[in-house]
Amino acid sequence: MIDSPPLLPHFAALLLLLLNVFSFIIYGADKWKAQHKKERISERTLLVCGALAGGWGACLGMVVWNHKTSHRRFRYLIPLFVVIQTILLLWLAGAY
Repeated sequence: MIDSPPLLPHFAALLLLLLNVFSFIIYGADKWKAQHKKERISERTLLVCGALAGGWGACLGMVVWNHKTSHRRFRYLIPLFVVIQTILLLWLAGAY
């Protein structure tokens, strides 16, 4: 009988990818809203998206959209989220 690989790492990787894509899109949407004088996405929401496993997407969104790069809270917290999430991901990858 052939052992199949556990589904949890694949599911976790897909979930992580989707959360990062969502974070990237939400940063772009907020930048667009700022430029067009529309109702904005709150800074709390943007930070929570980055904190909940979307750190890479949030960081990439900040760079690509040049959004929230002058805000200290974002300049320090988003890279911190990236480091924490990367360490957690590497730890989880080592567990499987």
